[in-house]
Amino acid sequence: MTTQDRTDGRAGILLVDDMEDNLIALEAVLASLNEPLVRARSGEEAMKALLRQRFAVVLLDIRMPGMDGFETAANIKRLDQTKDVPIIFLTGTDADAGYAFRGYATGAADYLTKPFDPWVLRAKVSVFLDLHRKTQQLESVLTGQRELAEQVDSKLAALQKQLSESTPDLPEVRIQLQDLRALVTRDHAGCP
Repeated sequence: MTTQDRTDGRAGILLVDDMEDNLIALEAVLASLNEPLVRARSGEEAMKALLRQRFAVVLLDIRMPGMDGFETAANIKRLDQTKDVPIIFLTGTDADAGYAFRGYATGAADYLTKPFDPWVLRAKVSVFLDLHRKTQQLESVLTGQRELAEQVDSKLAALQKQLSESTPDLPEVRIQLQDLRALVTRDHAGCP
């Protein structure tokens, strides 16, 4: 899979935790969202997954052997293709009080302690899924606008060339003007 979003519009959720029980619990809570859930058992696995596909949100455990959650988050935020992926940190209730501050300083969008309220987690993840979908829609509109601008530029260049001739072909100029008008009218009508 490329780093571009899936064509079906579904957004992946990356679950990063070294404990199997925690991954199972996350999957049980988030399964009702009907979005792909991808597991990673380490920070290294998470980075590989993020480089293979785009995700709407990452749920990231802080305490993991090897690359911990803070280091993983710093690596996510460092790369251009992953820097905008929101991160929700998850950690046990016995965690150091400075973890929340450090998590937000690392670029986390949110921070939850385990055991977490399933309704709260699902609601928070749903917000990021909605934001991801809206971002995809905006990117699609912007791509369409760029393509339209290129078409208009091309038609204007052809028209300018036609008009710069010593004896322009007026019927051809009229056709080009109609084509240009149709493009601009289509854009204002909101058609893709």
